[in-house]
Amino acid sequence: MSKIGAEHLSRRAYVYVRQSTLDQVHHNRESQLRQYGLADRARGLGWPDATVIDDDLGRSGSGNHRPGFERLLVALCSGEVGAVFCIEASRLARNGRDWHTLLEFCRLVGCLLIDEDGIYDPRQPNDRLLLGMKGTLSEMELSTFRQRSQAALDQKAKRGELFTSVPIGYVRAQGNRIEKDPDTRVREALDLAFRKFREFGSVRQVLLWIRQECIELPAVNYGLDGRHIVWKLPVYNTLLHILTNPIYGGAYAFGKTRTIARIVNGRKRVFAGTPLQREEWQALIIEHHAGYISWDEYEANRKLITNNANMKGSMVRGAVKRGSSLLAGLLRCGHCGRKLHVAYSGTKGTVARYNCQGSMINHGGPRCISFGAVRVDQRVTEEVLRQLQPLGIRASLEAIERARTEQDERVRHKELALEQARYEAARARRQYDAIDPENRLVAAELERRWNETLKTQVQIQTELDLLREQSSRALSAGARDELLRLGEDLPRLWHHPASSVEIKKRILRTVVKEIVATKQDDTIRALVHWQGGDHTEIVFEKNHTGEHRWATDVATIDIVRALARTLADQGVAAVINRLGKRTAKGHTWTAARICTLRKDHRIPAYREGERQERHELTVTEVATLLGISAPTVIRLIRVGRLPASQACLGAPWIIQQVDVDNYLARRAADRPQSDNSNQLSIDLQ
Repeated sequence: MSKIGAEHLSRRAYVYVRQSTLDQVHHNRESQLRQYGLADRARGLGWPDATVIDDDLGRSGSGNHRPGFERLLVALCSGEVGAVFCIEASRLARNGRDWHTLLEFCRLVGCLLIDEDGIYDPRQPNDRLLLGMKGTLSEMELSTFRQRSQAALDQKAKRGELFTSVPIGYVRAQGNRIEKDPDTRVREALDLAFRKFREFGSVRQVLLWIRQECIELPAVNYGLDGRHIVWKLPVYNTLLHILTNPIYGGAYAFGKTRTIARIVNGRKRVFAGTPLQREEWQALIIEHHAGYISWDEYEANRKLITNNANMKGSMVRGAVKRGSSLLAGLLRCGHCGRKLHVAYSGTKGTVARYNCQGSMINHGGPRCISFGAVRVDQRVTEEVLRQLQPLGIRASLEAIERARTEQDERVRHKELALEQARYEAARARRQYDAIDPENRLVAAELERRWNETLKTQVQIQTELDLLREQSSRALSAGARDELLRLGEDLPRLWHHPASSVEIKKRILRTVVKEIVATKQDDTIRALVHWQGGDHTEIVFEKNHTGEHRWATDVATIDIVRALARTLADQGVAAVINRLGKRTAKGHTWTAARICTLRKDHRIPAYREGERQERHELTVTEVATLLGISAPTVIRLIRVGRLPASQACLGAPWIIQQVDVDNYLARRAADRPQSDNSNQLSIDLQ
């Protein structure tokens, strides 16, 4: 008895066509022809026409999104499908969920399943059992294939012979090996990236330097003609991949990521590339091949990049940031264990202060600890300089060498780029010479390519000439001697105006691992953990209310206090400026600043007539009283004939009225008066 009835023939027949990969689509044409041929079989069984669904060509049937299969299910639910044709169950589904969903829909609407072996009605128990077994066998078959292939891949990976792709800087060799790229320009470009990271200690700083110098790095491009190298300015992820890939450290690593399947909005979603911890990698073989850096340097680079990351928890130091604070990221609270934050204040935002916000954030209480940055930065810096003093000369020599070789690196890179540009130009010329000149359609394009390569060659040659001219300007003997002198006096080098804060922070991070700060009353104890494992404790007192670093020295205050009794604020400022005195911030004195200083130290201002009340005279007043010139009065003071006093060098001379009266009395007693009333008598013994 035929299972095909009038009810089935009154509806449409659907032919489902699928192949798992694009490679099968392009090369396994016979399977496609067999599946498309099912439309002829449908017409032979009585259906006037058949709808072919081939949207899923190149898609796996293991549960990924298949628009063609979903289209088939929608047609089944609408009741317009009388039969579904396929060559075997594995074409329809490779998992039990999709297969049994299809069987249930076919049973509900009375749809037949037809393959090359027979006709099945899901409403009949025997056919349903047979279809269920076929679906289970299809799913088991796929699992077996995957298990076998995965086991073979794992075994090959454990030997270090499995390479799905080869990163830039390496090429495949015989015997399932890799070796360094023979292209000198590629190797030296990668060496430059690692050297610059060793110098800057930051991926971003290396990127900025490379892009500033317009240095191109190699990248792999896969085209129809295979794998080839292209040169372009790098982006951040390119440098990060180079610096964190263990293959450049001479190690073979496989299975660093895994694929995770999750249910999202009722559908299966596959997340590939989820990173794993190193202990979970399938294979890690150190010293597997020749690396661009050692494995120890690779580990140090990874650790430094991890510590440079911000917002990654309280156990990383974070990257070196802008700001005047030198210990940002190194200080940790000894009370709650959290990192100390840095807050900047002041009119210019340059006043730094360290504080712990752990208790305030978690419990709404006060900060665990808070103190200014100046004193602790200074004390830690002094300790670091004391430890590094023997290395000062070597650091200076390395600075001289770096200044000499930095231009050499740029010149070498441009030389390699010029050599390649010459090769490309010669290659374009050979292509142009090999073509028939009368074939203008081809000759014109080859001529244009040749001209482009020549323009590139000229541009690189111009840049190389400029770099060579700059590198020829060697470090002068005076600059070299200055560097060596600074090396002998490391503190002077540290506080030199040309020493940037970023370099100081990097030096501190190189030698200091962490600083744990605790507070007891007004005393701060900072325990410095050095990178080698030693510890040093630094103790200092916090400033009290009103105390700060911008304090005028006591000697200047005493001078102002003395001058304020004889001069107004403008006169006091003029005298102090002539003495070379400056404010705590290095400014010259003005009447307003003198006024502020007096108010801070409760020094009363000069009152008009105050000096006369104390019977004090100036040089001008004494000269008028004696009828002589002011320089003569000063000579009398210097020879000791007329007592006088000065608040400081350059201040006005102050003479007491009684001393002037005594001088007049002595002069009248010692010298007889002349008969000439116009005669002046001066005693200058």
